[in-house]
Amino acid sequence: MNLRGLLKTALLLLSLPVTLGLSVSASSETEITVGVYDFPPVAAIRDNSRLNGLLGDLLAEMESTHQDISFRIVHTSPKRRHLDFEAGLYDVIFFESLDWGWESRPIEATHPVLSDEDVYVALKKPGRDQRFFDNITDRRIAAISGYHYGFAGLSTNDAELEKRFQVEFSQSHERNLKLIKADRPSVAEVAVISHAYLRVHLERNPEDKDRFLVSDMADQMYLLRILTREDGPVSAETLEQLLSPIIQDGRYQQMVERHGLQIPPELPGY
Repeated sequence: MNLRGLLKTALLLLSLPVTLGLSVSASSETEITVGVYDFPPVAAIRDNSRLNGLLGDLLAEMESTHQDISFRIVHTSPKRRHLDFEAGLYDVIFFESLDWGWESRPIEATHPVLSDEDVYVALKKPGRDQRFFDNITDRRIAAISGYHYGFAGLSTNDAELEKRFQVEFSQSHERNLKLIKADRPSVAEVAVISHAYLRVHLERNPEDKDRFLVSDMADQMYLLRILTREDGPVSAETLEQLLSPIIQDGRYQQMVERHGLQIPPELPGY
């Protein structure tokens, strides 16, 4: 083989790893593990473990928009979500408040992407008005174990809360509203319900509008963000970039409105 042939062969061999490297990079898909618990209508987990609600719609839309990413759902619970994050079971959780037990954990956070509030719901009775909610901590309260509540200082310690308040814990807003409708004041006089869930419930059950007394004041108002693991496989900034085209063309806002939720005042990319 002459010198020119040797040089061509050498150059071909040197370029081969680079070409293969680019091919692998272009065809690779980034998998993002997402912690999910039942938090309707933000995230609704059905009996078949299928994810519905705003989060289900959003993840499907993001995968459709960005062909190089996929989301793998990791089921957790309100009580377990922090421990599961620390154990490395997932790297991202959508729609969390920084005040909900994340203060000292190694996370990055996007700008607020969602907002809502919790309200008090009681059975409407003759002579009962907004003053019924004045001393809420004197009432028997239906709440969800693991959720953060303003009246409780955002604590999720069930044993502590049962000592301080008259709390009936359950696993769903649906059950708590049923407790209120059952008119069993020895069990529950007031349920703490997200405004978005109540709005959806009343749209589906219009007969309940005249049965419930809903507080004008909120138990808490919250701004929700996407949280990611610090130095994890995907950053908060990257997630905002992935969300940006869905916000800019209005798809995200339509999803939020459809589920009875609210857009925060300063939505990134809007």
